[in-house]
Amino acid sequence: MGWSAAALYWGLLGFLGTGFSWSLAILHFLADLSIYIGLSHLYRNCSIQLGWQKLAIRQLVWRLLPVVVLLGAAFMLLTVSKNYLLRYWFEPGFSMRFTEQLAAQWLVVMATGMRIMSIWLLAYYGYHFAIREINAVKESSRLAMMAKDAAFNNLTAQLNPHFFFNALNSIKALVPENPQATRRAIDLLSDLLRRSLYRKDAGFITLQEEMDMVKDYLELEQIRLEKRLQTSITVAAALLPQPLLPFSIQVMVENAIKHGIANSKESAMLSISVEQEGNNMRVEVQNPGRLQEAATNGLGIKNLQERLQLQYEGKASFRLAQHTTDTVLATLKIPLS
Repeated sequence: MGWSAAALYWGLLGFLGTGFSWSLAILHFLADLSIYIGLSHLYRNCSIQLGWQKLAIRQLVWRLLPVVVLLGAAFMLLTVSKNYLLRYWFEPGFSMRFTEQLAAQWLVVMATGMRIMSIWLLAYYGYHFAIREINAVKESSRLAMMAKDAAFNNLTAQLNPHFFFNALNSIKALVPENPQATRRAIDLLSDLLRRSLYRKDAGFITLQEEMDMVKDYLELEQIRLEKRLQTSITVAAALLPQPLLPFSIQVMVENAIKHGIANSKESAMLSISVEQEGNNMRVEVQNPGRLQEAATNGLGIKNLQERLQLQYEGKASFRLAQHTTDTVLATLKIPLS
């Protein structure tokens, strides 16, 4: 395309001049394309053999300075030869010797050739630099994604044993007191384990799946805590298909029971609310008690915060605070898909 544009420009100059011939203009156009594409393609093959398109800019510049002169000289010789032969064959009465035409035209034609070949080299290496940058960005993004997936998988692998260890401790407490309840607790734990194993490679699960797991966990804890644990769950039906990170709400519930409900000697209400707030899904878990440092520094909470940062890159938030004098509120906000 570039050489065609240049050849057409030279043809236009001839058309605006005197003695224009269409047949000769076509011959010049075809000869220009053949000569200059051949010259630039020959250089391209040499550049690939030498690996110059992989060099840094500073390394390349010093090599291209003499190359521009050599390509300009080759351009000059080919152009003057082409012009001479076409005039010799097709112009009646032409008797000038080649050396005379070369002496008359070489300087102007060489300057033109150096300028045009400089533009060609700039376009050629500019293209390769652009491709290298694009590939570097792609590779950097791929490596960043791999690192992110590795960190995320590590956090998930860390969380699963933590969750089941706590659940097994709950069942252990039931064994001497209530064997029948222990059997039901084991059934619930097997359901939780099955869901976790089937979903271990999923980056997200739906809110419906998360709430099913939360309800099983709450039933498991109610077997252990009996009347001390009362629950209130309110979930907007429209949000049930929404994706979120596995164990997001479950970690909040587990934290509320461990540091709030379990320390209460009387009946205590655990409230879970999931609703839409603008373009976010807002999850609130409220429990009675006073906020303790252990509640904010536990493995589950830290794990949740790290997973939110990895997955949502600052677009999600988690906050655990003293809501009233006697209640603690955990609030999770994640963007709706």
